[in-house]
Amino acid sequence: MARTQSADYDKRRDMIRDVAAELYAKKGFLGASIAAVAEACDTSKSLIYHYYPSKEDILFDVMDTHVQMLVEAAQRVEAEGGAPETRLRHLAHELMRLYNGAQVDQKILLNELSNLPPERRAEIVRQQRLVIDVVDRLLIELRPHLSDNPTLRRPIVMMFFGMLNWTHIWFDPNGPVKSGAIADMATDMFLGGLPA
Repeated sequence: MARTQSADYDKRRDMIRDVAAELYAKKGFLGASIAAVAEACDTSKSLIYHYYPSKEDILFDVMDTHVQMLVEAAQRVEAEGGAPETRLRHLAHELMRLYNGAQVDQKILLNELSNLPPERRAEIVRQQRLVIDVVDRLLIELRPHLSDNPTLRRPIVMMFFGMLNWTHIWFDPNGPVKSGAIADMATDMFLGGLPA
């Protein structure tokens, strides 16, 4: 007989995902076993398997949950309308807001993608491209002459993300420079460096 879901199923599953994410970020995906996840959760391996069939399923859930928030934020900002400069700046603020509370998830997304099975890796990459495409469309609004030059546009777009994506390594949310200031600096540098 199949085990029924408890009333707090989602809460417990989220807790397992979050604890596993901490371990994956600290030890690397390959260095964190299901036994280590179970120990950190103060539970049994069999209970972990009740929530997640495999270690890769947890990894996918960590990445998928994080990247879905990024996609939703990017699409919401794009739909706002208004000047592309304003939307790009708002997107930078939204990304920094999301990264600020999810350093562990961002680290895993950037460092552990190769550990997903190919079809799941492709799903995460597909979602990442949705976010990248928002910036690409904003760039075309900013510099219409780049619309027929995707070879140049892609590096320009990736430079925008390069300024923000790796802040989880060095940015201190409790430091003197706040995430909004980082978002503004990145946007100003990006806009100031765009080819005329």
